Amino acid sequence: MKKDISKNTNIDINSFLHYGKKYGTPLYIYDGNMIVDRYKSLYEYINWPNLKILYAMKANYNVGILKLLKQHNAYLDTVSPGEVQLALKLGFKLEDILFTSNNITDDEMHEVKKTGVLFNIGSLSRLKKYGAAYPGGEVCIRFNPDVYAGENKHVQTAGNVTKFGVLLSQADEVIKIVKKYNLKIVGIHEHTGSGIAQTEKVFQSMKNILAVANRNDFPDLRFVDFGGGFKVQYKPKTHRIDYANFGKKITSIFEKFCKEYGKELEMYFEPGKYIVAESGYLMIEVNTIKNNRGRLIAGTNSGFNHLIRPLLYESYHYIENLSNPKGKKYIYDICGNICETGDCFAQQREMPEIREGDKLLIKNAGAYCYSMGSIYNLRAMPSEVIVVNGKDQLVTKRPTNNELAESLIYSTLI
Repeated sequence: MKKDISKNTNIDINSFLHYGKKYGTPLYIYDGNMIVDRYKSLYEYINWPNLKILYAMKANYNVGILKLLKQHNAYLDTVSPGEVQLALKLGFKLEDILFTSNNITDDEMHEVKKTGVLFNIGSLSRLKKYGAAYPGGEVCIRFNPDVYAGENKHVQTAGNVTKFGVLLSQADEVIKIVKKYNLKIVGIHEHTGSGIAQTEKVFQSMKNILAVANRNDFPDLRFVDFGGGFKVQYKPKTHRIDYANFGKKITSIFEKFCKEYGKELEMYFEPGKYIVAESGYLMIEVNTIKNNRGRLIAGTNSGFNHLIRPLLYESYHYIENLSNPKGKKYIYDICGNICETGDCFAQQREMPEIREGDKLLIKNAGAYCYSMGSIYNLRAMPSEVIVVNGKDQLVTKRPTNNELAESLIYSTLI
């Protein structure tokens, strides 16, 4: 039976309000059960015997989430030495981690190589440096599939203007470098973009990268990694991707390739947003109501340093008034406490009447929210709580203003 990915959280309004009172606001809350459901659902949608789903750590590196996924035998896609080190310290196996390098330094290359984690290399320059330093080793090659898609230009990771991947037309140069340094290409990789609504572009990007992976030039392949980008429903009542049929088409394309290649390879995908986005919530509190000549502004105790997606990508996040869900509706700008005009979670949003002291819940805040946060204006990051089977656990504690200041002083003295 296929997972119903339209299922909402099991956490009710009273529970959210309880967590806000218990831990204070602003507060990130994650539904652990939903995370597990999303992860497992991909194995049901994509029916391939040698499928590996690698969770993209960059979406959310919360230790509670990582530990939960590890309990369910998840694999990881990492993009920095820090992510690799965290994964290893949490007990993930070397063979369960892929490191996708992007404009890394030589020192970073040597640091990660010492761990034994497999490199996914996306430039001829880095491939040459890696081969010279570690001849005879195994690598994965990231290609630019020459198909771009995604919900915003900043997250379209292929095509002419992207910094990612080796051009398909440079495949012959890759082979020359590999032969020179006796490297073994065990995987090829591509990533088209994030939040892809056009499934046909996903299929085309798959076909493009598979077209270069002939047996003569790539005889040692173990896997092909097709990246992530699975679309998430941010706006209510928007169309959801039919992932059951999506999975069938993916399997059909890959099955045909494997027959031509002469070997059944492993298929990798590396979603982040799909697995954690809808599980996450940022609870904030309203502390100021302004009426600027008829324009209502609700000021809150959080800001874009805690959730930057609306400012950075013009992203939409549904917001619920937990304290007054059935109030008369008005139009509001919902703003933060950061000293920037663009510090708004929503503009001209219809909401049940917002009053000072009301608790608001920003939904779909599980991916690229806390992980992209900062202490801009010297405001600390929120606490993080994960809820599994109805039990809440504090994973990250928000430092006090005094603790934040002292950490900066001590860090410069050491």
